Amino acid sequence: MLYRNMDRAQLDAAYNNTAHVPERGAIIADWAARSAAMRNKRATHLDVAYGSSPRERLDLLLADDPKAPTLAFLHGGYWQMHNKETFAFFAKGLLPLGINLAVVEYTLAPAARLGRIVAEVRRAVQWLAQHLGDYGADPAQLYVAGHSAGGQLTAMMMPLPVVRGGLAISGIYDLEPIRLNYLNEKLKLDTDEADRNSPFLHFPAKAGELIVAYGTGELPELRRQSIDYGRAWTGRGLPGSLLPVEGANHFTVLEALARPDGELTRAFLKMLGR
Repeated sequence: MLYRNMDRAQLDAAYNNTAHVPERGAIIADWAARSAAMRNKRATHLDVAYGSSPRERLDLLLADDPKAPTLAFLHGGYWQMHNKETFAFFAKGLLPLGINLAVVEYTLAPAARLGRIVAEVRRAVQWLAQHLGDYGADPAQLYVAGHSAGGQLTAMMMPLPVVRGGLAISGIYDLEPIRLNYLNEKLKLDTDEADRNSPFLHFPAKAGELIVAYGTGELPELRRQSIDYGRAWTGRGLPGSLLPVEGANHFTVLEALARPDGELTRAFLKMLGR
């Protein structure tokens, strides 16, 4: 057995969200259409450079009163897929609640190793902390959220002093099974790189509040990753909670943040003290 009593075929299937959710393509197409409508409708700052490489860019969508908390969203796609343009749809629910949205893009594998991806996202978060004031926003109210691979990236950002809190959604916190399955064909993780970038192996001494969320309809390995990490986080006395989203799969779980009354939106508002 290769990992947790699974052989290679079983381990590949355990992390294959596309096979588990056949309607994935339609869901992502819907995200893209809703995002295009928001990008056309709202006054936005698009393709803002936070670094020198082509994908070190972010989109900033501001609430009517930009002196508001900012949520930096880190997209998923197993560090190999997607772009920031697909994820502006969160703005429809967040902006009316007085929450700015920054959607961060980063270089994808195989063009970048995971260590570089983490470094780029860290640079984006630091850039926001330094420059949100230029757009009338409050740099002292910076939060991060991420989905899937973005959940791992969110967890890796939590030690940063500029991060007030985070929402890690359906993330991968132990990269050892990723190193051993089909996803590593592009990532090229070795043991040391997987260990360095596994949040489960590197809890901060202190951090802001972290909500670890997952859909109860996700693959068992995805659920296990979130449950293990969320329990380990709070077990170390760090502020946070584990939030199961009932009935959601790996993709529909994001509706819990896209809707103004969604479970994740409500949890985030509580984090903000509202």
